[in-house]
Amino acid sequence: MPGRALSFGARAEAYEEFRPGYPAELADLVLAYAGRPVRTALEIGAGTGKATRLFAGRGITVTATDPDGAMLAELRRQMPAGVRILRAAFEDLRPGERYGLVYAAAALHWTEPAGRWSRMAGLVAPGGVFASFGGPVRLADPGVRAAADAARAPFLHSDEIPSPDGTPPEHDMQWPGTELRRSAWFADVRQSVVERRLTMSAADYVGYLSTVSAYLQLPEPVREQVFASIRRVLPGTVEIAADITVHLARRQPDR
Repeated sequence: MPGRALSFGARAEAYEEFRPGYPAELADLVLAYAGRPVRTALEIGAGTGKATRLFAGRGITVTATDPDGAMLAELRRQMPAGVRILRAAFEDLRPGERYGLVYAAAALHWTEPAGRWSRMAGLVAPGGVFASFGGPVRLADPGVRAAADAARAPFLHSDEIPSPDGTPPEHDMQWPGTELRRSAWFADVRQSVVERRLTMSAADYVGYLSTVSAYLQLPEPVREQVFASIRRVLPGTVEIAADITVHLARRQPDR
């Protein structure tokens, strides 16, 4: 997975253009859970700053981290006030400053499993909040989705990332909530869903696919073939199901 994790920079401008941003409802949910003012936040895998802007817009001083310089260059072009930028992978971060909120937006699955939660605990202030959120962007119409899947199948079996710990999709608690519940450092683990439906042109939807890691790993000629095949079966405008699954947990007091 490291190759996939670092594949986005080549499409940084498209990532910014075609990836959906995050709604105000998401920030409301995280900050209500915090139950107290959040003044500082650390973002893991900030990318081009889709979630950075959401929380910086609430007056929080955000330290946005990402290992990909091209993604951070795009973030700098969009950067709101109150944001500090640090080029670093999660595994490179060292305990020191602790934050009232540490969050990852569609990025936690790229982090190394070994030592993930002890490292995370070293970054969150006691009583502070960890948040992870994201989810697949799918065609909402079953018939259109089936046609697009059939068009993709000769080139790529699936374009989604399976659960990192193998949790079946029908389980009530999904990853990373499953791991957080077992962690000695976090408590009050909650899972919520922010429902979201979007409408976009077929061209923009294919633009979105061009930022998905599964396609970025394909040789360019193959990638262009699969995009052309998918585009041919889509209507001019498509409805997208882009629900955001949110996991929240509270850092236990130091012992």
